[in-house]
Amino acid sequence: MMELLLVPFMEAAVRTATPLAFAALGELVAERSGVINLGLEGAIIAGCLGALVAAGLGGPLLGFVGGLAAGAGITAVFAYFVISLRTDQILAGTAVTMLGLGLTGAIYRGLYGSGGAGLVLSTIAPIAIPGLSAIPLVGPALFRQTVPTYALYLMVPLIAWWLRNTHAGLALRATGEHHEAAEAAGIAPRRVRWGALLFAGALGGLCGATLVLAQVGTFSEGMSAGRGFIAIAIVVLGRWSAFGTALAALGFGAAFALQYLFQALGWSLPYQLFIALPYVLTLALLALLRGRATAPAGLGS
Repeated sequence: MMELLLVPFMEAAVRTATPLAFAALGELVAERSGVINLGLEGAIIAGCLGALVAAGLGGPLLGFVGGLAAGAGITAVFAYFVISLRTDQILAGTAVTMLGLGLTGAIYRGLYGSGGAGLVLSTIAPIAIPGLSAIPLVGPALFRQTVPTYALYLMVPLIAWWLRNTHAGLALRATGEHHEAAEAAGIAPRRVRWGALLFAGALGGLCGATLVLAQVGTFSEGMSAGRGFIAIAIVVLGRWSAFGTALAALGFGAAFALQYLFQALGWSLPYQLFIALPYVLTLALLALLRGRATAPAGLGS
């Protein structure tokens, strides 16, 4: 009986963690360059709508491309104000988030009306990897997922290796620690930060595209539901490392998936408590781990 409950729970945890991990990995790269991308929420919701529109024109593959492009596009606005005009990161990020939430709602209503053609959008199906998906408990959870999850398995070690073992990764980390010293060493901090933010925006858009194309199959205003801010917290909890960030994202995915487990167990609690659980967990863990993680020295400068 317990296995019958745990397998769907673990599958849901990994599935729900996937878009969070994409957004958090992008944020990790941005923060390693010294920029807090508070416009991430705007990139995610832009990716949701971009994926919906592009998938309606050319199918799921074009949908993912549309999500990536939309996330990078709105983050370019943030990068221009923060890097080129040297606007305060918090103010610019808040403005871009509000821009993303408002603009996507207006465009969606203009294209589809209040109902929306996106309500009938088909989601991509999970693919079971032969042999591995038959492993008890962990097999279905890890190896009966959609293509974005498998792409994430490759992305986490690749980003970890890139940050530690490439010249570009070292330049990024140097910029985040002390951009003036990095500039003196021949690194172009503005160029590095532009690249980091565009990458972060693209992964934020991929987060939104995954939500639409691999999970819910529709768009609704505000459907990012604070995932951008949770992703920022995930980076802190993951101690600014790729593997730590992925594990923290999995923990939050499990928190989102707990509502399904509790419902299966027949717990008659208000559903609002289940919905609030990930956000309560965010606050609790940030308070618990306060001061235990070391951020890049130049973060926010």
